[in-house]
Amino acid sequence: MRPSEIVPMAEAHVAAVAALERCCFSAPWSEQSVREELSNPLSLWLVALLDGQLAGYVGSQTVLDEADMMNLAVDPACRRQGIARALVEALTAALAERGVRSLTLEVRASNEGAIALYRTLGFAQVGRRPNYYTKPREDALILRKEWSL
Repeated sequence: MRPSEIVPMAEAHVAAVAALERCCFSAPWSEQSVREELSNPLSLWLVALLDGQLAGYVGSQTVLDEADMMNLAVDPACRRQGIARALVEALTAALAERGVRSLTLEVRASNEGAIALYRTLGFAQVGRRPNYYTKPREDALILRKEWSL
């Protein structure tokens, strides 16, 4: 099931995004950190809604024509329904409209499901960051997707 809508994150979404951060990540962003992204001119965060409820989100920051995906999470009850794919596709399209030409991200080396998804979306490994993650300590793969405008 695809999300019923993907929209830019607004103040009304911040608490739910922060709650999903705590649910999904061992080192989650605080609610205040998420809220600060709303006023960061370099940031673009999108939320996926299913029947009006937050099902997932993706956040990015852009410098010049390159963006970095900061966070991507889907509610465990909503996984395997195409929401993560829809979020990344929507983010890529929105970034391209803003003149961005590439998107880079880090992913846990053991996160095979996410790596497989990113590969189907055109991302390729361009590097590795040793011990990037904590809780548990693990390397990150650096993946990148480029496109022409």
